[in-house]
Amino acid sequence: MEISLEEIKVVGFDADDTLWVNETYFRDAEERFAELLEPYETKNKIDQELFRMEMKNLELYGYGIKGFMLSMIEAALELSNNEISQKTLSEIINLGKNMIAHPVEILDGVVEVLDGLEGKYRLIVLTKGDLLDQERKLGRSNLSEYFHHVEVLSDKKEKNYQDLLDHLEIDVKNFLMIGNSLKSDVLPLVNIGAKAVHVPFHTTWKHEEVEEPKEKEGYITVSKLTDILKYL
Repeated sequence: MEISLEEIKVVGFDADDTLWVNETYFRDAEERFAELLEPYETKNKIDQELFRMEMKNLELYGYGIKGFMLSMIEAALELSNNEISQKTLSEIINLGKNMIAHPVEILDGVVEVLDGLEGKYRLIVLTKGDLLDQERKLGRSNLSEYFHHVEVLSDKKEKNYQDLLDHLEIDVKNFLMIGNSLKSDVLPLVNIGAKAVHVPFHTTWKHEEVEEPKEKEGYITVSKLTDILKYL
């Protein structure tokens, strides 16, 4: 379904898996975590318990690597009946530290798109996760100069977006959001009257999976980020 973007004045970008790679590193850490816990449970059970722990802790820790680290430690203690060794716990902590220290890998087409939109629209970043980690990644990305504003949200629900747009004095009809998650970057914006572009990433966290509406309204899906330049 085609949508009109003639009224768009402000373009928002998700960060993780839209501007740079993120979920891939979580999956790699999950694989290594399962290897470390192999003496205690099957891989399938370990994966299930880690995800359950993440969901249990989400309201307490929020999104991001640090909360993921704590959930891995707690899951390891439960799965091992508190028999996990100090050495293994140290390895789990190092998994998280390595994720934090990992170089930022900019996705294909990001710089081309930002160059194409800069000066034509007000560009902002709307992401969720750990504030310090997201600020660090943005700094390492060398993309900061493109953006008028960067906001790290505690969550990406309709109220979070509406409150932020109101604070920034942006009318929803003038706003377009670009991101990889239907659940977090697309549907909440459409529901408050904004427009969105869905750019799927090859890996999606289970928590972000959602059934695509049978009828697309208010958003389009593109196969690669640079396709956005055909519309803006």
